[in-house]
Amino acid sequence: MAHAQFDPTARQTLAALAVEAKTRKDLSWQQIADVTGLSVAFVTAAVLGQHALPEAAAKAVAELLGLDDDAAMLLGTIPTRGSIPRGIPTDPTIYRFHEMLQVYGTTLKALVHEQFGDGIISAINFKLDVKKVADPEGGERAVITLDGKYLPTKPF
Repeated sequence: MAHAQFDPTARQTLAALAVEAKTRKDLSWQQIADVTGLSVAFVTAAVLGQHALPEAAAKAVAELLGLDDDAAMLLGTIPTRGSIPRGIPTDPTIYRFHEMLQVYGTTLKALVHEQFGDGIISAINFKLDVKKVADPEGGERAVITLDGKYLPTKPF
């Protein structure tokens, strides 16, 4: 991947190569995160092109996946964020998140503003966790925690 840092599609290409290597090596996202000491959500997002990994973590991930030094360097660059194309997503899993926000977005906004005031929840100072738990009625449930710092609107 020589000169990958100058190619605007390099992060997408690297993400595809990394997922291919992950699959070929039969690794989990947790196993990849374990070599970095960072959270599985952050490392997964980084490998998929949404975050920059610290240098040591980028090198460890590249080595684990059998990727070259250029890939490690690219994993450490600040990406252009946003992995969902414009319009309504068609992937069923991503669409359900879209649907949840369509149904509950105004509720979340109303509750956040009532409890915190005018402001936003940061997606930069942010933690994400996904857990599988047993459903008391049978089957399994997904518990997704979005933990972002509240940033009040400042008058100027």
